[in-house]
Amino acid sequence: MNATLAAEIERLSPAEKLLLVEELWNQIARESNAVEPPVWHDKVLAEDADRYTADPSRGDSWENVRRRIAGDSKNRG
Repeated sequence: MNATLAAEIERLSPAEKLLLVEELWNQIARESNAVEPPVWHDKVLAEDADRYTADPSRGDSWENVRRRIAGDSKNRG
C-alpha cells in the first residue's frame, strides 16, 4: 500500500473505514478463487480435527456455536 492511500484511509471516519472494509471484503469474496489460503490454515484445521477426533465431547454443534456468537454480539451493544 502506498503512503498516499494510507493517508487517505487515515482521514476516513470509523464508519467510513467500516464501509471500506466491507467493500474490500465483498471484492475479495467475488475473487475468492484467485486467493489461496495460507499454508498454516490447513495445519490449524488438521489440529482442530485431531482434537475433536480425540475427544468429540469437547465439540459443539454449529447451531449452538452460532447461538452463543449471536448472544455475545447482542450483549456488546
